[in-house]
Amino acid sequence: MVSSLFKRISTALPFLFVATCIVAPVLHADIYMYVDEDGVYNFTDTPPSASYKLFLKERRPKPKPKEKKGTEKYDQYIREASQKHGISIPLLKAVMKVESDFNPKAVSKKGATGLMQIMPQNYEFLQIKDPFNPRESIMGGAWYLSQLLDRFDGNVKLALAAYNAGPQTVERSRSIPPIKETVEYVKKIMKYYALFKKQ
Repeated sequence: MVSSLFKRISTALPFLFVATCIVAPVLHADIYMYVDEDGVYNFTDTPPSASYKLFLKERRPKPKPKEKKGTEKYDQYIREASQKHGISIPLLKAVMKVESDFNPKAVSKKGATGLMQIMPQNYEFLQIKDPFNPRESIMGGAWYLSQLLDRFDGNVKLALAAYNAGPQTVERSRSIPPIKETVEYVKKIMKYYALFKKQ
């Protein structure tokens, strides 16, 4: 009777093993099986002999595509804007870093939106239909920055100050206006500008 019960348990083992494997979320190795002369099922992931046959193949998860970080996901648009509007790539990246920290959904307290933090009153002028669209924001911001550089004879610091405080404010000061936010803004961008130029 004990022998009969043992045989029934042994026969049920493969089914119990399959059920366990179905429930388990991850398998870490191929599983091999061998039925010995007594009808006992033996399982292992390291078969000691050729008598063991493959019972269950390891399920290897598909590798996830590497997520692009920082500026990488926008590099195509940054290059396009640089070529079209004549703004250096490191400068565009520096502005984007300080303005939005590369968050395309960023909205400031004053209502500026997107990667380049464009104010709503400038959407139409800069041909922006969706301010949260990365390409539109980058192209619009680069275009505006190129106009400011022309207006201030290529002076990067004054153009950046104008991007933050408005061109009229900079023209009245004839220098970076003594506004704490603007002064810090220009310093931050120039710091990142230098860093991105080294990359």
